[in-house]
Amino acid sequence: MKVWIASRALRAFSGIALGVAGLVAGANALAADLKVGFITSLSGPVSSLGIPYEKGMKAALAYKGEVNGRKVQLVQLDDASDPSTAARNARKMIDEDKVDVIIGTAGSPGALAIAAVARETKTPLISIANANLPGDEGAWMVTLPQPAPLMVSAVVEKMKKSNVKTVGYIGFSDAWGDLVYDALNKAVEGSGIKVVSNERYARADASVTGQVLKIVALKPDAVITGTSGTPGALPYLALTERGYKGQIYGMHALINPDFVRVGGAAVEGLLAPTGPVIVAEQLPESNPIRKVSMDFRAAYQKANGAAPNDAFSAYSFDAWLIFLDAAARAKGEPGTPAFRQSLRDAIVTSKEVVGTHSVYNFKPDNRYGSDERSRVVVKLEKGQWKLVP
Repeated sequence: MKVWIASRALRAFSGIALGVAGLVAGANALAADLKVGFITSLSGPVSSLGIPYEKGMKAALAYKGEVNGRKVQLVQLDDASDPSTAARNARKMIDEDKVDVIIGTAGSPGALAIAAVARETKTPLISIANANLPGDEGAWMVTLPQPAPLMVSAVVEKMKKSNVKTVGYIGFSDAWGDLVYDALNKAVEGSGIKVVSNERYARADASVTGQVLKIVALKPDAVITGTSGTPGALPYLALTERGYKGQIYGMHALINPDFVRVGGAAVEGLLAPTGPVIVAEQLPESNPIRKVSMDFRAAYQKANGAAPNDAFSAYSFDAWLIFLDAAARAKGEPGTPAFRQSLRDAIVTSKEVVGTHSVYNFKPDNRYGSDERSRVVVKLEKGQWKLVP
C-alpha cells in the first residue's frame, strides 16, 4: 500500500516537473534572443566615422537592450573601411551567427556591398551610411542619413541669400561624391547659381592640390564638397594654402570632431546642413526630436564616459530605435526566414518613429525616411557648430 502511494506520488511529481519544464522551455522559446549584426569601420580611412558609429551603438545598448521580453544580442565586426570585407562580414553574420538584421556601415561603398548580400539572403539592412539602390535592388534596406537632395537644397538656399552666383565642386570619386554632385546640379536649377567644376579624389588620397588649383583658377564665389570625415578636410586645407577667400560649404557627413581637428583654421566659417541632434538644446521644447536627442546624450555619457560631439554616433542610435520599433511589431521566431521577412516589412513601413536626426517615415519603395524636420544648417565658429537661423 505504501509502495503504491509512493509510486503514485512519484508519478504525480514527475508529471508536475515535466509540466514545469515544458512551461520553462516554452517561455525560453517565447523569449528567444534577437540578434543584431553591426558592421562598422574601426580601422582604415573611414574609421573617423566608424569609431563614432561604434560609440553610438554602445549608447543604444545602454538605452534599451530588450524588445517585448526578448533580449537583444549584438554581433559586431570591423570592415577595415573595405567594401569587400563589409560584404564578407555580412555573409558571416547571416550564415553563422543567424542575425535577424544588419546595421552598418561607415562608408557608402561598404553599405552598398552589404545591401547586395542583404538582398540575396533576404536579411533587412538599416544603413547608417548614405546609400541608395532603386527598385528591387534596395528592397531589403532603408537608409538613415538624410538624402543628399534634401540637405543640398538647404545649402543652396543659404547660397542664394549670400548672392552666390558660381560654385566649385570637389567630392569623393565614389557613390557619395556622385550623390552630392547630382543633387547640387538639380538644386541650383532656376536659382541663377552655376556649378563650374566637378573635381574628384579618392578617400585614401594624401593630396588634392591639382584639383584645387583648377577650382581656384575658376574664381568661384563659393566651394562645396561631397566628402566625409577626416579625408574631407583635404580640399579646405588646399584652398587655404592657395589663398582662396570665398565662402566654403560642406555636407552633413563632415560633422565630427576629427574633421574639425584636422581642418583647423581652414574649416573655420564652414556652413553645412546636419541633423537637429547637433543643436538639440537650441530646439523648442515642443520639438519631439529634442527629448530623444537629450535621452541619447544621457545614454552616450553613460556608455562612453563623455558627451557626444559628432553627428554619426546618433545615426547608430537611431538605427537601434528603428529596429526596436519594428521588432516589437514583427511576427514569428527570431533566427528564421519568416521573422526576417516580417521584420523587413515592419521596418519599411515604420511611421513617425522619432529619432535624434529625424522623425522617420519609410515606404517600401523609398529608402529614405527623412523630411524637412531632419535638417538644420550650422556654421563652424571657433571649433563649435552653431545654429544658423
